[in-house]
Amino acid sequence: MANSSEFGLYVPSTYIWDISQLSALDIDPELKELLVRLYQNINAITISLNIKDSGYYDTNEFVNGQLLFPNPILSSSSSTVPTYRQIYRIVINFGTLPNAGSTSIAHNIPISTGYTFTRIYGSASDPVNLEYIPLPYSSPTLINNIELSVNATNITVTTGSNRSNFTVTYIILEYIKF
Repeated sequence: MANSSEFGLYVPSTYIWDISQLSALDIDPELKELLVRLYQNINAITISLNIKDSGYYDTNEFVNGQLLFPNPILSSSSSTVPTYRQIYRIVINFGTLPNAGSTSIAHNIPISTGYTFTRIYGSASDPVNLEYIPLPYSSPTLINNIELSVNATNITVTTGSNRSNFTVTYIILEYIKF
């Protein structure tokens, strides 16, 4: 696979055939037309494939296929052309949830002022009692709520009650880089 941190499951859409070369071929015009239509269909499939959201969750940074609207501070007169921005995804194996407190672990993303998170979410599993909860977790009983936050270096999970029986926790971070 190509460098997944740059392209995700990207299929190159470069020209495989030079359509102008078809005119030089001594073949049936219907075959030429077929080849042109095949090329157009392959290109359409490639474009569609490259703008889908990949169902690939890796512990390494990955371009997931989502696109965020162009940066609103850019315009056609700015030095950088406004384009849709790639969204990156990484999964962090957080481990065990804390017992009525906070636990932080490093996410190892080199965050600078040019980064913005688009989604921060996850799930926790209690493999003994077969219980599963989303993160963050909201409950009408305030002590059962679970907060999930991210800063420049860490992911922090804060619980109001003992949640240490949830020993398998995955946090998914999705973000853009300016």
